[in-house]
Amino acid sequence: MSGPILIFDSGIGGLSILDEIRKVIPDHDCCYLFDNARLPYGELEESELITGCVSLICEQAKQINAAIVVVACNSASTLVLPILRKQLSIPIVGVVPAIKPAAKMSKQRHIGLLATPGTIKRPYTKELIEAFAEECRVDLFGSSELVMLAEAKLAGARVDMAKLALLLGPIRESALDTLVLGCTHFPILAPEIRQVLGNHIALLDSGKAVADRVAYLLVDVRASKSKGNRDTDYRAVYTADDIALGLRSRLVEEGFTKVEPRSSTRLS
Repeated sequence: MSGPILIFDSGIGGLSILDEIRKVIPDHDCCYLFDNARLPYGELEESELITGCVSLICEQAKQINAAIVVVACNSASTLVLPILRKQLSIPIVGVVPAIKPAAKMSKQRHIGLLATPGTIKRPYTKELIEAFAEECRVDLFGSSELVMLAEAKLAGARVDMAKLALLLGPIRESALDTLVLGCTHFPILAPEIRQVLGNHIALLDSGKAVADRVAYLLVDVRASKSKGNRDTDYRAVYTADDIALGLRSRLVEEGFTKVEPRSSTRLS
């Protein structure tokens, strides 16, 4: 039996990636590890983000004998992938802003990137833009508040549309026709973002591309896996002392049979 897919994020934004993975690999076990104790990642110093992420991911991957790691966080992916690949022998898949497809899609050659402040300022992001969107105008919009709005939405809270409209104001004033959702939390707010911005702006994220990459890397594993009648195992592990009841309920609705703090998983 192959090991589970380990999906990592700062919060529940990585569920947008998990949803896409489920579409192509519906029967593979998954462990969703989210570092909500240090949320949001876009506000952390790089050294703190790197040290914490690498330690958490490596420990959890070895503990559950993961088959693959998905770093479902743009802020983390821009920094930790090379280090993880040196420390783990299994495939590591990261998430990067969908700059390349956005540049190809934009009819007006004017795109935007909506991401966390950390992702916006990374040299990696600048390199992506220079490599794939050199002929486009690229507007950058950084927000950590949207991360928390997405977290609250999945915990059952109503999205504050007035606040969302205020945060998206600079984008509405821009003439761009394609917007990259450069944080895995943001697709969770896609319906509300469309409501504010209108349908004339195309929204793009990396979820499907990541899922297709994971499926490709696991093709041999899946071909040899014996399904039998065993239920697929979905476990969620968090780093804070506790999580909101609404979020716990939502994770159960998503199919997670175990939702527990990281400390308890060390004993299991």
